[in-house]
Amino acid sequence: MTKTEAHKKIQKIRKEIELHTRKYYLEARPVISDQEFDSLMRELLDLEDQFPELKTPDSPSQRVGGAPLKGFKMVRHDIPMLSMDNTYSYDELREFDQRVKKGLACKKVDYFVEEKIDGVSISLIYRDGLFVLGATRGDGKFGDDVTENLKTIREIPLRIPATGAKFSGKMPEFLDMRGEVYLSHQSFEQMNREAERAGEELFANPRNACAGTLKLLDPRLVAKRNLSIFFHGAAQVKGLEITSQSELFDLLKALGFKAIPHTKLAKDIEEVIEFAEAFKEKRQKLDYDIDGLVVKVNSFEDRKQLGTTSKAPRWMIAYKYPAERAETLLEDIEISVGRTGALTPVAILKPVRLSGTTVSRASLHNRDEIERLDVRIGDYVRVEKSGEIIPKVIEVVTGKRKKLLRKFQFPDRCPVCHSKAMEIQGEVAVRCVSLACPAQLKAKIKHYAMRDAMDIEGLGDVLIEQLVEKKLAKDLSDIYTLDIEEVANLERMGRKSAENLFEGIKASKSRELYRLIFGLGILNVGERAAQLLADRFKSLDRVMEASEEELCGIREIGPTTASSIVDFFKESHNRQIIEKLKKAGVRSNLIETKKEGTPLSGKTFVITGTLKRFSRSDAEQLIRRFGGYASSSVSQKTDFLVVGEDPGSKYDKAKKFGIKIMSEDEFEKMVARSK
Repeated sequence: MTKTEAHKKIQKIRKEIELHTRKYYLEARPVISDQEFDSLMRELLDLEDQFPELKTPDSPSQRVGGAPLKGFKMVRHDIPMLSMDNTYSYDELREFDQRVKKGLACKKVDYFVEEKIDGVSISLIYRDGLFVLGATRGDGKFGDDVTENLKTIREIPLRIPATGAKFSGKMPEFLDMRGEVYLSHQSFEQMNREAERAGEELFANPRNACAGTLKLLDPRLVAKRNLSIFFHGAAQVKGLEITSQSELFDLLKALGFKAIPHTKLAKDIEEVIEFAEAFKEKRQKLDYDIDGLVVKVNSFEDRKQLGTTSKAPRWMIAYKYPAERAETLLEDIEISVGRTGALTPVAILKPVRLSGTTVSRASLHNRDEIERLDVRIGDYVRVEKSGEIIPKVIEVVTGKRKKLLRKFQFPDRCPVCHSKAMEIQGEVAVRCVSLACPAQLKAKIKHYAMRDAMDIEGLGDVLIEQLVEKKLAKDLSDIYTLDIEEVANLERMGRKSAENLFEGIKASKSRELYRLIFGLGILNVGERAAQLLADRFKSLDRVMEASEEELCGIREIGPTTASSIVDFFKESHNRQIIEKLKKAGVRSNLIETKKEGTPLSGKTFVITGTLKRFSRSDAEQLIRRFGGYASSSVSQKTDFLVVGEDPGSKYDKAKKFGIKIMSEDEFEKMVARSK
C-alpha cells in the first residue's frame, strides 16, 4: 500500500470510528457491534504503526492511551475557574433573585437551570477546531495539564465539529470549554468489583474514583476506567457571537459536545423552584451523581453587568438538595464478610421511608466508625441518603438512649467460618484470612485457578459458582477430590468438558512453587513476591515457618507484606487446607528449572512497554528458566531493559544509567540461543 492509499484509508476509518463513537456515547444508538468497532480501531492502529507520519493529534487512536507521563505540568487558566455560592432553601433562591434584579435594576430575569454534576471540573481548549489542552480546576487560577488522560474519554471531540454533528455555522477560532468529568454508577461499580477481586481498597464514591483516575500518570489505565463528561459552559468563544446560556447549549450540541441533559429555561425564579421540586424525585433514577442544580442568569450581557466577587460570579448560584435524613431504631448490627475477607458492619434498622424508598439497612463502614459514633444496638439513629447508593448512619440520637445499652463488641472471629479475624497493618479493615471461609470461596478458587497461578483450564466462573453452590467444593482442596460424574452432570458441562477439566486439575499438581504461593491468595502477595519467596525458601514448608524478620530481609518485601504472610500461615484452617492439598498430590517444592551457562545466566532484566509476542509473565518466566533474574524496577544493577511498545519512565532511567536496551526481537534471539 502506498502512502497516498494509506492516507485515504486512514481518513475513511477515522470518520467511521468517530461517527460510531458519537452514535454510541452521545446518542445511545449504536449501529455496529463492539467487535466490529474494535476491528476498525485495530485496523487504524496497524495502519498508523505502518505509516507513523500519518498519525495526528485528533486521531481516534489517541483515545487508547499513550506512554506513561513523568508528571503533570501546571497551566494557567486565562479565565479563572471560580467556585460558586451555594444555597439549600427556596427562600435563599428568592433572595438570590432579588440581588440579581437589584444589580440589573430590572423586574424580570430569565434563568437557565442545569444539573450540578458531582464530578471533577475541567477546562478544555480548542484552537481552530482541534483539542489542544485540558486542565483541572486546581486553585481556580492554575490547574494540572491532564490532556492525555482526557483524550481517552470518548465523549470529548478531538476535533470539532465532531463527525456526525449537525453544524452549519461559522467555526469558532478559539474555545475555552468548561465541563465536569464523572463516573457513572455502572462504571464505578465495575471499578470497585475489579478492585475487590484484586484485594485492593475500594473507592468511597464515584467522585473520589474519578478524581483519583485523572491523577494517574498512565493514560492506558485511565482509558480502561470509562470516565465520562458533561459540558456546561464556555469561558471564551472567539469567532462566533453567542448571547445566552440557552444559545450556548444549542452550540454545544451542534458541535458534537455532550451537554448536560436535564435543563430548563425559566422565565422567573418561581419557575426555577418548580423545576427543582419536580426534579427532586427524578435525580434518584440517574446513572450518575448530582449534588443539586445550578441556576444561571441566561443573558451574557446581564452577566457582564453583574460581574463577580473575588471567589464567585454574582450571576450564578448552586441550589443543593438538603440531604434527606430519617430517624429510626437500630435493631441490630450484622457483620458481613466480603470476597476479600473484610468484615463490614451493617446497621439493621426498623424500616423507615427515605428518598422515596423504604430503608431497613445502612452502612456503618468499619470498626473505627462504630467507635467514632459510639453506636449501640437499641439506639435511635439518624440515617442519611444524599447522592449515596447505600444509606449510612450519620449520628446517634443520644437524648433517646436507654441507660443500660452495651457497647458493641466488634468480633475477633469471622462470623461465617469462625476463624480468627486479623488486623492488617496499614489498613482500617479487619479481615478473615482463612482459605476455608465460604464467603470468600468463589473468589479464592477463581484466583487459585487463574492462568498466572495454578492455570487450571476449564475452571471458569460459571463452573466455580455451581461447585460452591452445590457444596461440591467447600474449600480449595476439594478441587482435587471432585467426582467426574457429578461434574459432568452440572449445567453447561458434559462428559468431554469434565474430562478436559480433570486433565487441567491433574496438570496443576505439578506447577512451580511460586505459582502455588501466588494461588493461595495471601493478602499483599502478588506474583513477584511469590517468586521471591520461592527463590529464597525453596519449599512451602519453609515459607510457612518464616519469621517477619526473615521475610523483611528479602529485597522488595516490606513489613506490611511480611506481616500478611505470617498472619496467613498462623491461621489453623489455612494450614489444614495446605495439608489436604499436599495429600491430594499438589507439589509444594517444585522450583523453576534454571539452565545455567546461557546468555541470560546471572543477568538482571527489566521489561517495559507492551511486547507483541510474549505476555509480561511469559517473558519473565523465560528469563528465570534460562538463569536470569526478572526485576520490576530499573537500578544500576540492571543488565538489560527489554523495550516493547509505549515504553514508560523505565526507558529514560535505563538510558541515564547506561543500561543496555534491547528490542523484543533481540530478546527473542537471546532466548533462542539459550535453548
